[in-house]
Amino acid sequence: MADYDLAIIGGGLNGVSVARDAAGRGLRVILLEQGDLGAAASSATPRMIHGDLSVLERRGFFLVRAALAERDIWLQNAPHLVRPLRFVIPAHAEERPLWLLRSGLLLYDRLAPRRRLPASVTVDVTHHPIGNPLKRPFGIAFEYSDCVADDSRLVIAIAVDAAERGADIRTGARCVRADRSDIWRLAVIDRGHRRVMTARALANTSGAWTASVAETVLRLPLPDLGAVVMSQIVVPRLFETDNVYVFQNHDGRLIFASPYERDFTLIGTAGAAFTGNAAIVSMAAGDVAYLCDAANRYFREHLDPSDVIRTLSGANAVEGPAVKRAARDGAMVFDRSRGKAPLLTMFGGDIATSRLRAERAVSRLTPFYPMSPRWTAKAALPGGDFDWTRFEAEVDAARERWRFLDQPQALRLVAAYGSRLAAVLGDAKARADLGPGFGPELTGAEVRYLMSKEWARFPEDVLWRRSKLGLTMPSVDREALATFMA
Repeated sequence: MADYDLAIIGGGLNGVSVARDAAGRGLRVILLEQGDLGAAASSATPRMIHGDLSVLERRGFFLVRAALAERDIWLQNAPHLVRPLRFVIPAHAEERPLWLLRSGLLLYDRLAPRRRLPASVTVDVTHHPIGNPLKRPFGIAFEYSDCVADDSRLVIAIAVDAAERGADIRTGARCVRADRSDIWRLAVIDRGHRRVMTARALANTSGAWTASVAETVLRLPLPDLGAVVMSQIVVPRLFETDNVYVFQNHDGRLIFASPYERDFTLIGTAGAAFTGNAAIVSMAAGDVAYLCDAANRYFREHLDPSDVIRTLSGANAVEGPAVKRAARDGAMVFDRSRGKAPLLTMFGGDIATSRLRAERAVSRLTPFYPMSPRWTAKAALPGGDFDWTRFEAEVDAARERWRFLDQPQALRLVAAYGSRLAAVLGDAKARADLGPGFGPELTGAEVRYLMSKEWARFPEDVLWRRSKLGLTMPSVDREALATFMA
């Protein structure tokens, strides 16, 4: 008898989603991640959970409708990590005509299976706060509803749920060899120790490493796979509203500028073909200039590449060697050769459809295992067991219980942990009860929680994926954090 029903290589969004779905259906699951969960492309996304107007423009009506249905599910199941915002498209005289934008948004509204969010409207930005940061020639804009998500914390929350349902989540564990017969026999280097384990099925969800894992670990080459790198830039906050600005660029692409961690703006996305080591991905200078130029067509405040505080880049596999837009729902290959243990290969796709991708992937295994029905559409993620309309009420309740929290601190903590905040702060009556402080917000109690419950091992795990406090933490506090975690 095999040790596990399903082994998963890769702990990005696809990997943890498959682990959660399979564990919830009663399978014995192990997930192997060589580094940290969501450390690559899954923590460098545009953070959008939307139907994608560019897909609508290419007449992908069914894809848009499916993504909008998933948007509602995320809003219901992860109200602390997924927040609804109003998106704004300024009308540009050199780009799409007004009638096309308006009719497209009306169709976008109609494609949403449920009207949970406000419909689109036309706005005179000369007499509206959303026009304040824009250049003066812009008089008309179109406003509609969509959602943004904390991508890296979403990965962690899904992994936590998978673990609570029985999945074995191992970080710092690299699969170096997989031999296939009627079961998979895996050789794993787990934090310096070599281990051998067996599984009845294997899932390769290693993202940009998909082809490399197939060739070197599984010894089953996958032809015609390329890679693309998607990048964003972080700059000082350019506007005071909570809107997401959607800019039509001169090449027809849509560029998003969204509020980011209170004091910053995230601008993206730039895409390019990628070759090289997927562990070392950086943003090209030309892509930085491209996003700055796109923003400068609309914002009054001029951006130079020197204003960029941080770049976010992640590579992922795509079908075909040429640069092309990956499918919204990614790609999946299922190999069930006679007498051979099943192999599932899954890569690409965006946040919005990740739950649905995992559900479909695990369902491919139903001929091989008895398992319970599909379930993730109605199951809240850890901390998400409250209605999305009550998010502000949750923040107020946190301030009432832990009176030493100010508004920004309570907002950050509820947005990260939701209704599970008590597991982090406990019965603390004062900030001193939470142990040493690292910068103005991070405490020893939170770091201990992240290490014991969320697989954080190194300072960068805490500062850039479990939170984004690395944007503001002084170097002396980073050094103190490293000493504390060691």
